[in-house]
Amino acid sequence: MDTQKQKEQNSSKPTVVLVHGAVEDSSLWTHGVIQGLQRGGFPVKVFSNPLRGLFVDVAYLQSLLDTIEGPVILVSHAYGGAVITQAGDDPKVKALIYAGSPMPGVGESTNDCLERFPGGDFASSVDLIAYTLPDGITGTNVLVKADKYGYLLAADVPQDLLALMIATQRPIAAAALSDVLTSAAWTSKPSWQIRPLLDPVIPQEEFKFEADRAHSTVIELNSSHAIPITYPDVVVDVIEQAARAVTK
Repeated sequence: MDTQKQKEQNSSKPTVVLVHGAVEDSSLWTHGVIQGLQRGGFPVKVFSNPLRGLFVDVAYLQSLLDTIEGPVILVSHAYGGAVITQAGDDPKVKALIYAGSPMPGVGESTNDCLERFPGGDFASSVDLIAYTLPDGITGTNVLVKADKYGYLLAADVPQDLLALMIATQRPIAAAALSDVLTSAAWTSKPSWQIRPLLDPVIPQEEFKFEADRAHSTVIELNSSHAIPITYPDVVVDVIEQAARAVTK
């Protein structure tokens, strides 16, 4: 395909913005998701989530959305689901895709989605680490215990990659998980839920509850929490499905 045709193809497609979750970084999407989207001609933006607080994170995501012309599809993993739910009211956003992500409602936090139903093991698998900023403000970071990481987040990820994920995990401020949403874009925009059936983070009852109330299209996978790594092709397929649905 010549350059002009490639540009025309890309301009007809929504920009896909990828939003990672807690204890991870943008490299989450480099195991096939970005590559698949680029092969499909999608403009891609990868958001480096600060993980400092829901409204801080949303503000930074909004600043990225402000640089994009045309329609946007927001794609999240894990805690990123709360961020895209709050930020998704931007009129550019045409669809929301949740890959192993919570879908909080107004007045709810990420923690509410982890605790509404029994069965989630996140709270028992993390360490809480206090920090102090130069101005004296204190807070608490959350990291997953090394000996729990594989079980909790990546049971089907190869051992060499798992070791890298453990070593490079980024702390999330505990406050980000307890911040309460003031808007929920899935109430007015189409959503897709990619549901990992082998995920000990979010109870299956919670996934079903959230998808039912949002009237989401559901795709079930025999995957751990690490869907963008274990099933990148499915993530790309769902994005393509969403793009077709919102550009008819």
